[in-house]
Amino acid sequence: MGKRGPKPGFNAKRRINTAWSAELAYAIGLLATDGCLSPPGHLIDLTSVDREQLKNFNRCVRVDFLIAPRKSSTTEKALRVQFKNVLFYEFLLSVGLTPAKSKTLGPLKIPGRYFFDFLRGSFDGDGCTYSYFDPRWRSSFMFYTSFASASPAHLSWLRKEIYRRVGVHGHITTNGRHITQQLKYAKADSLKLLRKMYYSRNVVCLSRKRLKIEKMLAIVGERL
Repeated sequence: MGKRGPKPGFNAKRRINTAWSAELAYAIGLLATDGCLSPPGHLIDLTSVDREQLKNFNRCVRVDFLIAPRKSSTTEKALRVQFKNVLFYEFLLSVGLTPAKSKTLGPLKIPGRYFFDFLRGSFDGDGCTYSYFDPRWRSSFMFYTSFASASPAHLSWLRKEIYRRVGVHGHITTNGRHITQQLKYAKADSLKLLRKMYYSRNVVCLSRKRLKIEKMLAIVGERL
């Protein structure tokens, strides 16, 4: 019986360039939210219901990893990129990512030049925008930008770094089940932050989220 070859997407010899760039910072933002590190075999996993999200990750790390269904997920449409890479795994640890990070993630070592690329990746992973007309005020359209995390330490770090760079405070709320917290920015502060995150038409991003933002801002005559 012939020797079986490696499974697609598990090639440990694929080299990922760890020189800092906007694309690498964005990819780390995705891993910090939707990714998972597993010590046995230096396994790296990124799961999403958006195929575009995983294609963006592949584009940013410049490796065409297999995108496959995640059969063990409770979400039928969940997809994953999964691979083993010792050097990249060790690099992620040096940045501050850890196995079982959901509730323990803290500050990350992201160069200031690429912080907003990282933040955009984090937003595409676990962030959202929402808007509504406030019935208390005539023609009052409110909108928010929000980042979610189960780790208070990580969310506190994000808030401090955003304030240091944009000068907007934001506020942190806790969901009803006290599982995750949300860092939220309203209207004027939200607009300042979004323009930093989407500083160019060419940045890598999840297109459906950007389109939603553009439609939201158009209501108040603003644009990115």
